[in-house]
Amino acid sequence: MAALASSSSLLHSSSSSFNSSSTPSISPVSRISLKFPSSSSSSLSSSLSISPSFLGFSLNSRRVSPNSYSSTTVVQASGAVEKKKVLIVNTNSGGHAVIGFYFAKELLGSGHDVTVLTVGEESSDKMKKTPFTRFSEITSAGGRTVWGNPADVGKILEGEVFDAVLDNNGKDLDSVSPVADWAKSSGVKQFLFISSAGIYKPTDEPPHVEGDAVKADAGHVLVEKYISEIFGSWASFRPQYMIGSGNNKDCEEWFFDRIVRGRPVLIPGSGMQLTNISHVRDLSSMLTLAVQNPAAASGHIFNCVSDRAVTLDGMARLCAKAAGSSVEIVHYDPKAVGVDAKKAFPFRNMHFYAEPRAANEILGWSATTNLPEDLKERYEEYVKIGRDKKEMKFELDDKILESLKVPVAA
Repeated sequence: MAALASSSSLLHSSSSSFNSSSTPSISPVSRISLKFPSSSSSSLSSSLSISPSFLGFSLNSRRVSPNSYSSTTVVQASGAVEKKKVLIVNTNSGGHAVIGFYFAKELLGSGHDVTVLTVGEESSDKMKKTPFTRFSEITSAGGRTVWGNPADVGKILEGEVFDAVLDNNGKDLDSVSPVADWAKSSGVKQFLFISSAGIYKPTDEPPHVEGDAVKADAGHVLVEKYISEIFGSWASFRPQYMIGSGNNKDCEEWFFDRIVRGRPVLIPGSGMQLTNISHVRDLSSMLTLAVQNPAAASGHIFNCVSDRAVTLDGMARLCAKAAGSSVEIVHYDPKAVGVDAKKAFPFRNMHFYAEPRAANEILGWSATTNLPEDLKERYEEYVKIGRDKKEMKFELDDKILESLKVPVAA
């Protein structure tokens, strides 16, 4: 952790960075207090406080203070973990696919029974990319992988009964409701959903914490509301940006591509915008805790992120350090140069980071992401697969540099 503490590129995202005394908390609501015997498989505290209302969905919900979660909500590890039968409905594209991969491996390592249903066909070109090319790591550990349309989950897995289902595919009610409805009708005890921290409304008081206002028309929000209405035990997880072996969506690679070729790293704005980048192992460990402690997780929204923020300039410098290189950072105004920042840069051009307060307080979870060290590992794999030697074009970068009258590397 010394590397983390000494890096000027990383900033603590704890509430101490802001004036918590001026932050309003969610209005009090009635709560149900449950008592568990010491032998309960729900491993944390013998007492659990659960809100009967869907606090996370309230469009007018206000920020939760650091101590808003009663200490009685934190479960403390006790005896052996009850073996669960878990279904992961996994997307076949985008950055979230790797979440299901890591989650499956962690569950199997903890002794659970796991089936991964991936969208589409096993023979499709999408399956030629990671993490799908590494699914043998799931099957060799005793897991099962199947493919198909999630809307047909009842036919694909006919007659099977699961303790928990994670939907890591749908982004709206049309795609999630068939899975949720089947899960409800087949007796699934716990339903988990991978949402997104992108549904939070912009705030003048970063970081985003559970209870902050969300965009009412966002598909993920409607899904969260729906599952809260039909399941007695449910939880939603809101990730941000992530790194980790097997991810098929560029994050750190975008920086490495430019650094190893001696090109400037073009960052919109001042470069001091804060964001959150987590190692996917942290996301899978949080999900695993929820499966192993369903009573504690039930009815909660969890920001599925690490506990530190990083500036955009800081990410560039950390990637350069991991690659053993220097980096030239060039800032620009997207509007002035006539480009769409969403196409020119992998992160949002604004402060965008969340804090995992609920997971810390309710699940007793803690982050292990260490960007300086994790990026070294990622760079080693980047070189191992030969991406540093791959021919690439940087047409949009060149357009920006030309507009800024900065010489373009030959």
